[in-house]
Amino acid sequence: MASAQPTSRNMSEASAPVWSPIVDLRQYTLYAGARDDFVALFDRELVETQEAVGMRVIGQFRDLGDPNRFVWLRGYPDMPSRERALTDFYVNGAAWKAHAEAARALFIDTSDALLLRPARPQTGFVLDDPARRPTLDSDPGESVVVATIYPLAAPVDESFLGFFESTVEPALAAAGASKLASFVSEHSPNNFPRLPLREGENVFVFFAGFASIEAYDRHMTALGRNSEWRSRIYPALLRHLRGRPQILRLAPTSRSQLRG
Repeated sequence: MASAQPTSRNMSEASAPVWSPIVDLRQYTLYAGARDDFVALFDRELVETQEAVGMRVIGQFRDLGDPNRFVWLRGYPDMPSRERALTDFYVNGAAWKAHAEAARALFIDTSDALLLRPARPQTGFVLDDPARRPTLDSDPGESVVVATIYPLAAPVDESFLGFFESTVEPALAAAGASKLASFVSEHSPNNFPRLPLREGENVFVFFAGFASIEAYDRHMTALGRNSEWRSRIYPALLRHLRGRPQILRLAPTSRSQLRG
């Protein structure tokens, strides 16, 4: 088996900068049985063509909990760059004009999208240079990225971040999770309304990596056996939230740079 490309915080900051200050987390609902065709189209035609106009395709995934869901992350240097890049790609770009009909034939809904920014300057995604992106025939490996979306009643503040970083993260790490990034809602107005966003929501999103889905299952078992997690940490976390967290277990495609 070919080894996975190094993609996250196992690399030095010098060789792997933090990407990106603005990020879209997008969940697509596809027609039954269409996901592999959409992944093939996306990885073949819609990666470099987006990056050529100023965006960063951070990672793309099959959702292990839903065979009809494709999840991906796209980054931008700032909000004005987002508007320019999306306009250049979707309005003026040759690639989308060539492949839009084929893509639209495969998906039902693309409106489940969150606009995010790193919770702190250093908590964005650490990625290799885009030129080192895996090829189409690369082995995607067995790693899993788990994105946990925590809904809150108000914007994330220092109180919540301090609690999560000092109390929740150590417990997750002790149970085997490797932190990849953490993000909060970016509340700038959607400057490309052609692509809807889940506006008005307050979320904290924690991304963790695991060597395999079995490693993630062991992580969850370890948390369940941790009496401090069950009796104190998780109940305290829930008191900060306005609802249950959404957990996305994501298998990287062959070309995804973000991996567990």
